Amino acid sequence: MKTISSNGITRRSLLKTTATAALFGAIKTAFPSGAFAATAGPEVTGVKLGYIALTDSAALIIAKEKGFFEKHGLPDVEVAKQASWGATRDNLVLGGAANGIDGAHILSPMPYLMHTGKVTQNNVPVPMAILARLNCDSQAISVAKEYADTGVQLDASKLKAAFEKKKADGGEVKVAMTFPGGTHDLWIRYWLAAGGIDPDKDVSTIVVPPPQMVANMKVGNMDAFCVGEPWNEQLVNQGIGFTAASTGELWKGHPEKALGMRADWIEKNPNAAKALMMAVMEAQMWCESMDNKDEMAAIVGKRQWFNVPTKDIIGRLKGDINYGNGRVVHGTDLYMKFWANGASYPFKSHDTWFMAENIRWGKLAPDTNIKALVDQVNREDIWRAAAADLGVAAADIPATTSRGKETFFDGKVFDPENPSAYLDSLSIKAAS
Repeated sequence: MKTISSNGITRRSLLKTTATAALFGAIKTAFPSGAFAATAGPEVTGVKLGYIALTDSAALIIAKEKGFFEKHGLPDVEVAKQASWGATRDNLVLGGAANGIDGAHILSPMPYLMHTGKVTQNNVPVPMAILARLNCDSQAISVAKEYADTGVQLDASKLKAAFEKKKADGGEVKVAMTFPGGTHDLWIRYWLAAGGIDPDKDVSTIVVPPPQMVANMKVGNMDAFCVGEPWNEQLVNQGIGFTAASTGELWKGHPEKALGMRADWIEKNPNAAKALMMAVMEAQMWCESMDNKDEMAAIVGKRQWFNVPTKDIIGRLKGDINYGNGRVVHGTDLYMKFWANGASYPFKSHDTWFMAENIRWGKLAPDTNIKALVDQVNREDIWRAAAADLGVAAADIPATTSRGKETFFDGKVFDPENPSAYLDSLSIKAAS
């Protein structure tokens, strides 16, 4: 499918332009907002980025540790730990100039929820942009060990009777995720609903920051949770619970975290935004190599980054999963993808699914213009400009902004050209 901008320049024709000046001249014509100068370096030497202690933040950490930011003219990049996704949001609202942050390793739907003011104080919109996807796959849904006898794995319906009994006995069934409307919220809701469990009526959903998941399950604060690694692996290693499913089993090759930036920072620093993307891309390529996984686990596990033992990180990073319920698999393709098969490219079709699911669960209004919203926030043009400047192989640059139809473990199909049909096909959803 050939995507044509309003002034007639096709993305494909941009990619075929080999001369750097001609290429960025074309981009400047096509994208006057945040356009790129042909020869100028970054407008600033640094940017303040946030991250949470999750393996999928690795590209930002590696770009810092391996000097990729410095290589691309950004020697003063700060990569600062955030306590929770709520703290990430609050610091993005502040912005780097006010002692907050300019961008972050972030749950892919969050920039949209901020851009529309759905999760900000007094519902004040904060214009945001997504520059890249940081990873695909390798989150997990984990369950307290008291439910091991149910045999629950991909089929959540095996928990239904146990949950009903707990409620009948006066207990509360608590299911934890990391941010309302974020990826982990959507994965666990999808999983429960596919098993006939209504996440809004049959259980209570609670918000817990990723690094606090294991400790909270240890003291019995939740029955199940969805979070990224290394926290599911750590849970199993400590014998507190087990993993029912890796999220790649729900949706193969699913998008996960993004590099989100304040839109005003990009407007002021378009060349720096491109340089930032180039550094992150190089780090993603480094992270993708199996030869680098041991070193990567050792780096991110350091006290100043995650403060987590390498043994809690390395297994699932390589696709070796001890589910903790007797299932142990080695060399699966459920490991985290950072670059291969378009993992870094921010497909608009994927953001379309995230918006559709947020409509499904009442976070966005049913009449939300998904396409217009995605076009506002998704800056895949910056990704493409960075890829061209970096000399990324044509085979690694997606031809279109859509990955096409996506099929889920329960047989549901999402056609990004028709989100309404997908939503209509779902039996459990919030009332519109």
